Amino acid sequence: MVNNRKRGLYEKYVKRLLDIMCSLLVIIVFSWLYFLIAILVKVKMGSPVVFKQPRPGLIDTRTGKERIFNMYKFRTMSDKRDEQGNLLPDEVRLGKFGKALRESSLDELLETFNILKGDMSIIGPRPQLVRDMVFMSDKQRMRHTAKPGLSGLAQVMGRNSISWEDKIEWDLKYIEKVSFLGDMKILFQTMLAVFKRSGITDGENATALDYGDALLNAGKVSRPQYDALQGYAENLIATHEGRR
Repeated sequence: MVNNRKRGLYEKYVKRLLDIMCSLLVIIVFSWLYFLIAILVKVKMGSPVVFKQPRPGLIDTRTGKERIFNMYKFRTMSDKRDEQGNLLPDEVRLGKFGKALRESSLDELLETFNILKGDMSIIGPRPQLVRDMVFMSDKQRMRHTAKPGLSGLAQVMGRNSISWEDKIEWDLKYIEKVSFLGDMKILFQTMLAVFKRSGITDGENATALDYGDALLNAGKVSRPQYDALQGYAENLIATHEGRR
């Protein structure tokens, strides 16, 4: 897959400068809030306070594949397990405190460090899981020709309350024309969505259904295809973490 999408001056140069300035400003001004949340997470759930997870980033033009990076969040789920040592369902491990962090989007604050590092942008297609990426078609993976964002067009158009296909279509629509005014509009809509706490969960689930699971449930992929792609995702993550 080749990253050959044309970018304007704003996306090439101005957007990164704004990302650096804004992420630095947020980190400095709200340093007290980072500290407070870290203490509360430590008291409520223990260590680790920070949750990190591999996510697909920009497509590398040399390899034609997505660069994998670690995205940081405040931890929202405990490690509660059953008698056999298996993790309990997300709904049980999330709890009231973790749910409050997610509904307020305060768990996302640490992503400002990803923005400062250059892994992410303030506005862009939301970085999905590696195990979601492997189920995407080449056309759908064009969303990875733009730097992933803290928020994006799909988030303000419904977030987890809309289907996977709709989310990806909104991301593809975003990359058609990346502009300053467009980003400012999405930023404003994001603040409204956070205030309303809309689209946080997927129906009755505490977390959204993975793309592969959604495709399997809909009969759009077979069990052998599903298992093979899940295995491929695990290999990508293992390579990223240096386990292979």
